[in-house]
Amino acid sequence: MSTPIRLGTRRSALAQAQSGHVAAALEKVTGRAVELVPITSEGDTNRASLSEIGGLGVFATRLREALLAGRCDFLVHSLKDLPTAVPEGLVIAATPPREDARDVVLTRHGAPLHELGSGSTVGTGSPRRIAQVRRRAPQAEVVDIRGNVDSRLARVASGELDAVILAAAGLSRLGTDSPLKREELGLAEWPTAPGQGSLAVETRADAPEELREALSALDDHDTRLAVTVERAILEGLDAGCQAPMAAHARVEGAEIRIRTVVYAPDGGRRIGLDVTEALNGEYIHRNGSGNGADAADGAGPMHAARELGLAVARRLLDQGAADLVPREHPDFS
Repeated sequence: MSTPIRLGTRRSALAQAQSGHVAAALEKVTGRAVELVPITSEGDTNRASLSEIGGLGVFATRLREALLAGRCDFLVHSLKDLPTAVPEGLVIAATPPREDARDVVLTRHGAPLHELGSGSTVGTGSPRRIAQVRRRAPQAEVVDIRGNVDSRLARVASGELDAVILAAAGLSRLGTDSPLKREELGLAEWPTAPGQGSLAVETRADAPEELREALSALDDHDTRLAVTVERAILEGLDAGCQAPMAAHARVEGAEIRIRTVVYAPDGGRRIGLDVTEALNGEYIHRNGSGNGADAADGAGPMHAARELGLAVARRLLDQGAADLVPREHPDFS
C-alpha cells in the first residue's frame, strides 16, 4: 500500500476546506490518499491588524518552512495572500480553475453598500477594501477586523457591525449558508486583489517527478495566465499583497482583459487602467508553446504574461501610482 501524499495546510476552516478540495482532486489523479498536515502560521497566532504586522507572507512563511524541511510534500495557498516572490527551492506546480473573484457585502437588512449612512459600520481588514468602502460609502465607519468567516458573519448578525466584506470564493468553498443578505460587487466597479478566487499549489523544485506531473494535472491554463498578469502588476508596483490596489484579468476568446486600480489609503484618489491584449499579440504567447509551461529560455506564455503585467505596472507608475501605494522595499537612503 502506497504512503499518503502529505498536504501542508493552515488550521483555519477555510484553509482546510480549500485544501480538502485540492486533496480530493489529486486523489482522483493519482489513486493515492492525501493526508492533511496542519501547520500554524504567524497570521493564525498574531491577532494584530494585518496592516500592523504586515500582510506580506504572514500566512505562508511557516508553511513554506515546513515544506522545505520535508514535513509535507506540497502546500495549498490562497493566491491573493501569497507574496509574488517564490523562495528558492520551491515552485508553483498548479493553479486550479479560479472560483468567483468578486467581493460580497453581507448585511442584516439588505441595504446596498452605497446606501449605508453616517453611523453605519463596515468590517474589513483589507487596505484595498477600506479604500473602496471610503469611496463607495463615505459616510460609513470602517472597522478593522480579523477572524474567521463565521466570527465575522456573527458580528453582523448580532448587530455589532452593519456589514462585512468577504471574498465570494471563500464563502463558496466553505459552503456557508448564512441568513444575511448578500450584495455581489461587480468587478468592473469593484476590482479585487491580484489572484483573488485562485489557489496556488506549491511544492519543492526537487520533488519527485511523479508528484510534480500529478500536481500539474490540476493546473488551469487560463487561470494561470490571468493570475500571472495580475501578480506581475503587483510586483511591478513593488507593493506588498496588503497594498490598496486591485487587479483582475480574464481570458475571453482570443483576448485577455485587465482591469487594475491603485487607491490612496483614504480612498480619495485612484489611478486605474483598462487594458485589452490579443493572446497572439506582442506579449502573450510570443514565442510560447501555449501549453501553460514556459520554454527553458523563459520565452513561453507565462513569461510573456508576466512581461505584460510589468508593462501595465509601469503605466500606472507613470501616472503617479507610486504616490499612492506604500512600497514593499522603501528607500531609506
